[in-house]
Amino acid sequence: MRRLGRNLAPSLLACALLTSCGDGGPAFGAPRGATRQGRDIFRLWQGSIWAAMAIGSLVWGLIIYCVVRFRRRSDELPEQVHANIPLEIAYTVTPLLIVAALFTINMRTLARVDHLSAHPSLTVRVTGFQWQWRFTYEEAGVEVVGTGDHDPVMVLPTGATVRLRLQSNDVQHSFYVPAFLFKRDTVPGLTNEVDLEVVREGRYDGRCAEFCGLFHDRMGFVVHAVSRHEFDRWLARQRTQAGGARAGAFNP
Repeated sequence: MRRLGRNLAPSLLACALLTSCGDGGPAFGAPRGATRQGRDIFRLWQGSIWAAMAIGSLVWGLIIYCVVRFRRRSDELPEQVHANIPLEIAYTVTPLLIVAALFTINMRTLARVDHLSAHPSLTVRVTGFQWQWRFTYEEAGVEVVGTGDHDPVMVLPTGATVRLRLQSNDVQHSFYVPAFLFKRDTVPGLTNEVDLEVVREGRYDGRCAEFCGLFHDRMGFVVHAVSRHEFDRWLARQRTQAGGARAGAFNP
């Protein structure tokens, strides 16, 4: 039993590490992120879970060890210790160091996610209104507007830094793309600017994540990530159409 108590924590941790075999380790229920910023957030989530498992295994191992090692064997009380200064310092300082490390990692990840490039490749103004979205490609003069029957499609190039300028015409909305691990509010009178770099081509569903009125459920949209060449072709076609692009399916 004593040997079991001493070895339980590292054994549990070893079992947890064995489950990480595979491409990038376990996701722990979260998307891996289809943008560079989303992957930073995913790695933070993944690392936090590993840290929690390691600390939890250590704590439970120590608890079980103490229960087994110092269990009562007779009616006599064990030796009573008034204080153990080195031990008390250790279990006070160690949690502080763990919290400081996790805080530092969180702040560094937040700084990378919120960093704005000095020269973004593309700027898209995202405007939320009751009850749809408008995507305006500012340099190209192209606009995609959703309707009550069709969700708008935001076409983006992969491997490029895209600046989103988030605005609202009326009430507060929230621009949310689950696959990007990204959500940011659109607030009346305020412009939120963020940079995203999509790293994987595909179709990604988005929605408004802030209750904004009677038809809040209709505020869906689609992000279609394509190669830079395909994006340039799409943008050139939209310039030739009167009034720019409207909501509807993406046609390569």
